[in-house]
Amino acid sequence: MSFQPGPAPSSSWTVHDDHVSLVRHTTPPRVLRLAAEPQAIEIDLARTALVVVDMQNDFCHAEGWFGCKGVDVAPMRKPIAAIASLSNALRAAGARIVWLNWGIRADCANLPPSVLYRGKRSAEAVGYGEASSDRGPALVRGAWGAAQVDELPAQAGDISIHKHRLSGFWDTELDSILRQAGITTLLFAGINTDRCVFSTLQDAGFLGYDCVLVEDGCGTPSPPFVSDAIVFLVRQLHGFTTTCSALLSSLHPLSKESP
Repeated sequence: MSFQPGPAPSSSWTVHDDHVSLVRHTTPPRVLRLAAEPQAIEIDLARTALVVVDMQNDFCHAEGWFGCKGVDVAPMRKPIAAIASLSNALRAAGARIVWLNWGIRADCANLPPSVLYRGKRSAEAVGYGEASSDRGPALVRGAWGAAQVDELPAQAGDISIHKHRLSGFWDTELDSILRQAGITTLLFAGINTDRCVFSTLQDAGFLGYDCVLVEDGCGTPSPPFVSDAIVFLVRQLHGFTTTCSALLSSLHPLSKESP
């Protein structure tokens, strides 16, 4: 008899009765070619994850933290349908889905003044961990505001990560989980394009991941020129950009195949 301790075949040992094998068994590549900028790219779906950033009630629901602050949530809701279609197609093709959401401690004990100030710029404002309505405290892990919007439920096999900075890699288990799962390519979607999405994408690139920004899978209330600058910087310095339609078009021939 034998068993395999490890989260994925590519990062597991095999324990036999008479010895332990440290040989990892690599997963065969599932190559997908798609239109991208500045050049077309090929990715390995077996080693790819879609990282969906901050599609949660406090940002996307009218009764959430942003909505109660008077922020128009329409730009944050805009990519919901595209992300739903893309996540379903990628799952079916054998890629992983990572839900990366704010989920802070209720006591905010690890949030420095520089972070707390950005969420509460006056004594009357509602900051991190404070209640903006009867929905509960803002962005606290386990509270309504930190939960994903109803239109984007996590499915079996998805990965959920809580963060407490703009970048999802700072002081979280995201990097360790991705490496144990054998993930090398990250597709980025969610909100806000110029804040948490870009910060996380930058850190991913610094850590050696291959980064692809899904332009129409992202949203932000910032002026259009800000998103234009992010797209330029990603193409110039950090990776590639593509679209949901390009991905779905390339994935369509694989939709009936087993991953």
